[in-house]
Amino acid sequence: MTATINKTIVSGREIIVYLPPAYEMSKKKFSVVYIHDGGDLLYAQVDKVTALITGGKLAQLIFVGITTSKRLEDYTPWPAAAIAAERSNFGGKGADYLAFVANELKPYIDGKYRTCSSPEHTGIIGASLGGLISLYALYLYPEVFGKIGVISGSFWYEGFVEFMAETQLRNKQGRIYMDVGSKEGLGKGNIQKEMISRTKAAYKVLLSKGIPADNCRLIFNEGGTHEQSCFLSRFPDALHWLFPKEHSDCYTQ
Repeated sequence: MTATINKTIVSGREIIVYLPPAYEMSKKKFSVVYIHDGGDLLYAQVDKVTALITGGKLAQLIFVGITTSKRLEDYTPWPAAAIAAERSNFGGKGADYLAFVANELKPYIDGKYRTCSSPEHTGIIGASLGGLISLYALYLYPEVFGKIGVISGSFWYEGFVEFMAETQLRNKQGRIYMDVGSKEGLGKGNIQKEMISRTKAAYKVLLSKGIPADNCRLIFNEGGTHEQSCFLSRFPDALHWLFPKEHSDCYTQ
């Protein structure tokens, strides 16, 4: 069995859709995972992920990669100053980006493919700022996204942990995966040096707001750094925890 990969354009953005091996062989409906940065967490290791799926180690999922040419706008919740002199300011248009995903892209995907459209079968995941905007989606669209993947999330972002502490969660049944590497922030001279402590703080806030401990997981990756290779290595485990294979079927015949 092989996966199918389709590409299309939705509102000017290239969208890459991965249909799992079982999709063409059944009439089932499938859970969907939306992935930032063009789906690089998947497509940089698509053969490995497909092998895990066909080997029964991961659930059969539809993946939707969403491209961006403006990460510092799309993946930030509000404007903020650059954290280094040589870098650009953060544009803070994350609400617009998530509105596109929730109100345009998701209806398109649900209309074109056999999907399970409920929050408990809809995930959104990313790394770094992509992880940050994934958690922001739980606040803005709790009726849409119920599975949240935050790989090395940028919780150092100005005001974000404070926003979490001040804002009530409308969906306390969401399932949230978070992780951080033990070497993240080392050697940094800016706010990123607080990567680990702010990730811990964000996790504690989620629990204090009523997310059951069984639904919120924080993993510390010994030796992990803020690099793509580390993000990729943890992606399959994040999927496995968010969508346990024995609980992922959502289809009707």
